[in-house]
Amino acid sequence: MTTLLIPKPPLFSFKECLWFLNRSYDDCLYHITDNSVTKAILIDEQTVVITVTEDQENIVVNVLTGRLPTQSKTALSTYIDDWFDLQRNIEPFYKLLSAHPSLGYMATDFAGLRLMNIPDVFEAICWSIIGQQINLTFAYKLKRAIVEKYGTYIVIDGVKHYTFPKPAVLALLSIEDLKALQFSRQKADYIITLAKLFEAGEISKAQLLQLSSADKVKTLVSLKGIGIWTANYVLMKSLNDTNGIPHGDVGLLKALEDHALIINRKDDKAIAHLFSQFPGWQSYLVHYLWRSLAIPKS
Repeated sequence: MTTLLIPKPPLFSFKECLWFLNRSYDDCLYHITDNSVTKAILIDEQTVVITVTEDQENIVVNVLTGRLPTQSKTALSTYIDDWFDLQRNIEPFYKLLSAHPSLGYMATDFAGLRLMNIPDVFEAICWSIIGQQINLTFAYKLKRAIVEKYGTYIVIDGVKHYTFPKPAVLALLSIEDLKALQFSRQKADYIITLAKLFEAGEISKAQLLQLSSADKVKTLVSLKGIGIWTANYVLMKSLNDTNGIPHGDVGLLKALEDHALIINRKDDKAIAHLFSQFPGWQSYLVHYLWRSLAIPKS
């Protein structure tokens, strides 16, 4: 078994990150215990299953599917860095957050929470499409259906560990195939069209990472089924861009109401004013506002 030890950066809480991954939702792509997360991932075209936990100084990554060559160890380390956003110095965000009269408590109560990413941008876009205009419970049900039907898996100790379906697989589907899984005709069309674009190399994460924030949004919204909310969600969750704000997000608006930061959900001026106080950290602020939804309103 291969084991990687990745030093924890300052302002990092594995417990907070693990809580955010869990949140009592039925995610089929990882298995969580009180102190670990186990997930199948693709490293150098090889599917491996990893368990991530911690010791006092390190994030500990155990590969459950055998030993990895040195090159793959490097790729795995990069994946973990990306997933947990480990390379980012978030101290400037904490200075801004601590100074805010209504939100300053978050720097203490949620100390060490990182922006938990979805490294596979195709998966991130598909997930955002799946979640459009439905509640999270049903969204996770649809996600499980498509993953278990068209994803790949490795069995360890009787447990199936799935990876998200590849574009090459979904590109070959018909709309009726996904409708059979309770997808709407429209969402089925969006996902299949997206898969074809990725499979043809017309869009990729590497291409998107070369663009400015504005051009990333412009490119994403040019794709069928992707609006401003989805584009900004992908920026913040998969493209390492902290300028993404998923405007109109129900959870975000509720958190703003809970903190009396907006008069109503159409108070665009107040929303713009708040985010202007966190330049370059808008996505982190959204993440922390989402985290606050688990705290009973006082």
